[in-house]
Amino acid sequence: MLIELPIVQPKAERKKKPNWLRVKLPMGENYKRVRKLVDEYKLHTICQSGHCPNMGECWGEGTATFMILGNVCTRSCSFCAVATGRPPELDTDEPERVAEAIQLMGVKHAVITSVNRDELKDKGAQIWFDTVRLVKEYSPSTTIETLIPDVRGKWNALELMISAGQEVVSHNMETVASLYRKVRPQAKYQRSLDQIKRTKEFGKRTKSGVMVGLGETKDEMLKTMDDLVAHGCDVLTIGQYLQPTKRHIDIAEYVHPDVFEEYKEFGLARGFDYVESGPMVRSSYHAERHVYPNRS
Repeated sequence: MLIELPIVQPKAERKKKPNWLRVKLPMGENYKRVRKLVDEYKLHTICQSGHCPNMGECWGEGTATFMILGNVCTRSCSFCAVATGRPPELDTDEPERVAEAIQLMGVKHAVITSVNRDELKDKGAQIWFDTVRLVKEYSPSTTIETLIPDVRGKWNALELMISAGQEVVSHNMETVASLYRKVRPQAKYQRSLDQIKRTKEFGKRTKSGVMVGLGETKDEMLKTMDDLVAHGCDVLTIGQYLQPTKRHIDIAEYVHPDVFEEYKEFGLARGFDYVESGPMVRSSYHAERHVYPNRS
């Protein structure tokens, strides 16, 4: 009897990184100092949890993006390296530790982000408010950007999150509408746009970030830019998606730096105050430049 064996398709080889995606290794005294403070104050940073390729550069300049509300997210986005699961209990001392660390680092512009905490009634808004308020109290001259999560349409929670005095409020679209189910399965494209619009109506400087290389088309990118401008977004960052591990969504394309330059020109022509676009750009990269319009 002849047994017919199933045909096994070979696994696609991972695309080789082009030479324009080389990053500097973390080094230097400032890097060591920031690392020591982060460890000493038991803080989380998206630089570490998100496997950010710019960690060496940013930490070497004495800056870091702090991640509050723990380091376990209730979402399972297919691009993100942050751990997913059931978060631990709220750490109510965290806001003060973050504020003390920022003061000790002498940070001129602080970026604060967080995991999603969908299990919380206020989505973590009170911790957000307390953190920003204490940073301002400890370091009055420090400007702040908060990169906030999707609040699932809980607009009262959004208002509390953004009312403590931060200068910039960012919420990332991450990708184009057609890829949301694949990339951000627990998020909604229009809901994120609505969140940005409400933030702008509250009087805040607004910002968003988009990744490329996930399979989007140029027309889809331009449509996303148009949607963001129409909903009051002031600043846009565009960067190359880099696959954190083999478990995460595959890279569809390494986008050439010339295309990033085109996207920057398209974005500025559409009305953004500032566009940061390049293969290594991440949402908090050069964030100090995004506080005021037309500042390079």
